[in-house]
Amino acid sequence: MYPIFPTRYQPLLSGKCPVNFSNSELSIILDKTAADCSAPLAPLVANVICCPQFSSLIHIFQGFFTNKTDQLVLPDIVADHCFSDIMSVLAARAANSTLPTLCSIKSSNFTGGSCPVKDVSTFEKTVNTSKLLEACSTIDQLKECCRPVCQPAIMDAALQISGRQMMFNDNENVAGEMSHTDYLNDCKGVVYSYISKKLSFEAADTSYRILSACRVNKVCPLTFMEPSEVISACQNVAAPSPSCCNSLHTYIAWLQKQMLITNKQAIICATLFGSMLRKSGVLTNVYELCDVDLKDFSLPAYGLPEGSLPFLLLVFIHCCYIQSNYLFTVWFIKLMDLATEAWNL
Repeated sequence: MYPIFPTRYQPLLSGKCPVNFSNSELSIILDKTAADCSAPLAPLVANVICCPQFSSLIHIFQGFFTNKTDQLVLPDIVADHCFSDIMSVLAARAANSTLPTLCSIKSSNFTGGSCPVKDVSTFEKTVNTSKLLEACSTIDQLKECCRPVCQPAIMDAALQISGRQMMFNDNENVAGEMSHTDYLNDCKGVVYSYISKKLSFEAADTSYRILSACRVNKVCPLTFMEPSEVISACQNVAAPSPSCCNSLHTYIAWLQKQMLITNKQAIICATLFGSMLRKSGVLTNVYELCDVDLKDFSLPAYGLPEGSLPFLLLVFIHCCYIQSNYLFTVWFIKLMDLATEAWNL
């Protein structure tokens, strides 16, 4: 089960995106994105590594494209060509070709969508840019997720530049208009573009990856189907039961195949699944009963085919070069006490 990496080749560009893709700073970010989203690994690490880096590239490219103009967005007529060229360059550097679908990112992210402010002059008249840049230029990765500074600064700026359009739609009360959330998301993209114009590529990428880490660790990204077999086998057990534990391990093995997740996400997923079982009448702590701990939620551990170890080791090496808040250290630590705590939440 060795992964097969595509060979690198020279991309065929449209010639309709006026950007020098050989620019050294841009090329570094493209290389990093291609590595984080490599063809065989991207689906496994999409949530915590690949999509955050792809999103960061999109923000940085938008700022790079508009750097010598007063604009903060790409013209509609160019956005599709540039997005296509970016995908061609990434594919030529062995990145997964399904990133737009995998990460829910498309060319319209370049255009600012429905946001009413799309130029630097209006942006700087509307937003306290000194406060915004001070909050987001250098982010403390330990504090930002707990006591955020940059995240609320970006939201405040997005609210300020979207305010006029949102008020207009409220007054008009027109059916079918975009929601406030749509306007905010479009305007947040414009805010990211402004930050990208003001920071170096490396500083912007570092900041965006830290913000992504804060977001992904707030939710469980796994999809839970109804655990009917687990409920049936475990509902009335009080002692270790082969049928209960087998059904539980089978269900968790299915969860493992979806993606690799972080330790913090594993805690949330374990809590969520435990809550589902309790609401269905499984009152015994089956995590403890069946020797399930948090690593079982975040790393395939059972039923690996022969030859899987090199692939998993490669995944581990691939993940470990990035910052510590992305590390999959679950391979080396026993977290049964946290799993028990999660069950009791």
